Amino acid sequence: MDTDIPGDKRLAAAVVRDGEGRVLLVRRSETETFLPRVWGVPCGKLDPGESAPDGALRELKEETGLLGEIVRKVGESSFVSEYRGHEVKNWQENFLVRPLTRQITLPRPDQAYAWLRPSELTGVDIDAYNLDVVRQALTDS
Repeated sequence: MDTDIPGDKRLAAAVVRDGEGRVLLVRRSETETFLPRVWGVPCGKLDPGESAPDGALRELKEETGLLGEIVRKVGESSFVSEYRGHEVKNWQENFLVRPLTRQITLPRPDQAYAWLRPSELTGVDIDAYNLDVVRQALTDS
């Protein structure tokens, strides 16, 4: 039995919205195996024992250098991915986050970021899944 095959994965996403109502999107590196060069919100796998809110803030810091504060949980979503020929179910909790700092530092030089108004979101190469996550956060906010 291959013990390297992952089971279900837990993830957390940070939809960062500033005081002007703009949302932060980050373009993934071209070297990413999953959705290279696609725009989305900071998101990633939770560490063992890590809560989803803590994971969302950690991923935000790792992916942008920003510190943030959870405003509220905005929903959950899921998707199926593939790992070494095996289907993996990904469960994601999504949070609206208020930025506490402003200086953005991206981990890779081929990445980019943009603060976009809701009407501008479709002007970048954002996939439907990330767009839905952002729309969850903008509902009732």
